[in-house]
Amino acid sequence: MAADGFEPKSTSPELAVDLDLANEAAASVIELSGVIKWFDVAKGYGFIVPDNGMADVLLHVTVLRRDGYQTAYEGARVICEALARPKGLQAFRVISMDESTAIHPAQMPPPRTHVTVTPTSGLERAQVKWFNRLRGFGFLTRGEGTPDIFVHMETLRRFGITELRPGQFVLVRYGPGPKGMMAAEVRPEAGPLGPASH
Repeated sequence: MAADGFEPKSTSPELAVDLDLANEAAASVIELSGVIKWFDVAKGYGFIVPDNGMADVLLHVTVLRRDGYQTAYEGARVICEALARPKGLQAFRVISMDESTAIHPAQMPPPRTHVTVTPTSGLERAQVKWFNRLRGFGFLTRGEGTPDIFVHMETLRRFGITELRPGQFVLVRYGPGPKGMMAAEVRPEAGPLGPASH
């Protein structure tokens, strides 16, 4: 630093912007605790309901992953640092997460957004015919001459699956729905390290 108190302008504009953001962040970061309202890995974000009654806090997957977490289950207790952004509070850093109060997707009540199905089959192996994550559904097949099995994104989420790839094999329980067979439960097929190979 020069004797007159001014530093020479040798830093790049990008660095100056980053420093400004860091200073802004340091000045306006608030620490809060709350509960995960919901989190969708496929969408890449979710929300925290703060204990202090403030508005919901946006939690982005990049913050979660950077701080060592793969996902955030509904009901998990979280302590984070948040920043006030133009659209509201946003988590800046996850300090800790306690999943002892979390609801695992498989324990959640059946979703209300689509028809629920009572399975009439056992757990059977099926292949993904096609699946469109944006449209939120797809079809499974058990082979030629068998009816296709409709699978909804909400069913996948309940069992912790974010998407399916054509040709992939899964295990499915299904039953009759209003327009044909529908998946009631979908599980990943056990891989080479799965229980079947022990």
